[in-house]
Amino acid sequence: MKILGIGVDIVENRRIQKSIKNPLFTKRIYTQKELKQSKAAKNKVGYFSKRFAAKEAFSKALGTGFRRNLNFKDIEVINDKMGKPYYVKNKKITKIIQKNFKIKNFKFFLSISDEKKYSTAFAIIEKS
Repeated sequence: MKILGIGVDIVENRRIQKSIKNPLFTKRIYTQKELKQSKAAKNKVGYFSKRFAAKEAFSKALGTGFRRNLNFKDIEVINDKMGKPYYVKNKKITKIIQKNFKIKNFKFFLSISDEKKYSTAFAIIEKS
């Protein structure tokens, strides 16, 4: 396997705490599925902060940031039944990765964490 890209991001939770009070922010950044899962989260600020960091980290792993028609809502972070977060593959992300890296098959890896003041995420895109 070959690593195609890695990205890391850290976000101050207080910044996201202020931002999520604005419904326009949450609608612009988070998908419907992410918003639905947030209802079950005990720590809403941590939930949204970690996902924000994960989206930033993923854009860095792509090597483009949020350019070339890539938006926050194109990157979806969901938890499985055990609580493990993962990136959702969709047509737009698949097309971007195939174009940028000239490959057909790939995997994503994501690790997110938070403390009282900060949330962080680490993303890897790997050729499979």
